[in-house]
Amino acid sequence: MEMQADPHGALSGRARVPGDKSISHRSLMLAALAVGESRIDGLLEGEDVLATAKALRALGVELVREPGGRWTVHGVGTGGLAEPEDVLDLGNAGTGARLLLGILAGHGFTSFLSGDASLRRRPMGRVARPLRAMGAEILTRSGERLPLAITGRTRLLPIVWRSEVASAQVKSAILLAGLHAPGETTVIEPLPSRDHTERMLTGMGAVVRTAPAEGGGVAVTVAGEVELLPQQFTVPADPSSAAFPAVAAAVAPGSEVALEDVCLNPTRTGAYTTLAEMGATIEITDRRQVAGEEVGTLRIRGGALRAVDVPAERAPAMIDEYPVLFVAAAFAGGTSRFRGLAELRVKESDRLAVMAEGLSACGVRCAIEGEDLLVEGTGAVEGGAAIDARLDHRIAMSFLVLGGLARNPVRVAGAETIATSFPGFARLMNGLGARIRAPAEGTEAERP
Repeated sequence: MEMQADPHGALSGRARVPGDKSISHRSLMLAALAVGESRIDGLLEGEDVLATAKALRALGVELVREPGGRWTVHGVGTGGLAEPEDVLDLGNAGTGARLLLGILAGHGFTSFLSGDASLRRRPMGRVARPLRAMGAEILTRSGERLPLAITGRTRLLPIVWRSEVASAQVKSAILLAGLHAPGETTVIEPLPSRDHTERMLTGMGAVVRTAPAEGGGVAVTVAGEVELLPQQFTVPADPSSAAFPAVAAAVAPGSEVALEDVCLNPTRTGAYTTLAEMGATIEITDRRQVAGEEVGTLRIRGGALRAVDVPAERAPAMIDEYPVLFVAAAFAGGTSRFRGLAELRVKESDRLAVMAEGLSACGVRCAIEGEDLLVEGTGAVEGGAAIDARLDHRIAMSFLVLGGLARNPVRVAGAETIATSFPGFARLMNGLGARIRAPAEGTEAERP
């Protein structure tokens, strides 16, 4: 699908972006491992999360979507999944695939996992290696990629695993596998990654603790062989999705936009810290706790932005927001440097290379230096380019934001994947004053 963003003026209004993708995946999976019935409100019903729901159904879990959008999950217990009759197709859901591997490692049957072309290119070795050390058998294709076969064990070995990168997916997969191991399983990360799994497990009765690790880093430990209690989950709005209208509002002069119920977990707010450093006017109101997570309303006003130097240490708190922050930097005054971006090369696409290529096509001077990206902002961007998003939802949304702020429209091919994380993206943006449409139809887009 091709989409086009035409230049727009100031944005205004209130909106609630869809539910958080990370929390939605975890809500379904942890509810499936509980003993009894859990309910989930606000679930992101994007393609990625629905792929996880489909996989859980294939593993014998009863999930029911009720009128009004509430989901009921009849949990089978930590060891109660059933052997699937067919390949588990996770579509584009990297979170779904990696976390599910941690769960399947603790079940004594063989499962086969695959996904779409993008997911089949993404590395699974950083999850497969610790799970093998715990006793699971995992056979992958070359490069530790999908499709793969996993044969689990009903009683895994507890381990202490030092991860080379700060990755919530790796950490969560190990912790979920640790539920099937006697004693304690520990993951050591160089920096803290998003902690939704730890918060949710604690709320369900598991014993989880976080502490500084010997030799540096952060150690997260879970005690195994626990019975998880069913929960009432409420999924807040996704801060990664909220970053797209937030950047559009921050750049467009005269804008004033309120984004409601956004998750303000401190492991997820790096993008808003960065925007504030760029001079964006961001106010947080209505702060409160919802189901163990802090949420609030983000109020963003448009104005001139300045260049910023973003440290590598902030990456875990904003790894998914880099593409749209590069767009913000293109409209800021001066040269911004984003440091330590190696992880962007192993997302749905090589986001570092694809964003640099697309920005250049839109008239923005930028350069990759090692693991850093330099973006030269001039306060205005020419636009007028045709972008191939490489079937990467965040690339597609980032360039549609850019097209609305540039002098000339921007066309984006591969925009159908936006539905994996942000169904209704074009409709929400247009409701605030953007002009996103399907060029072939010449009309505003209702989807993605």
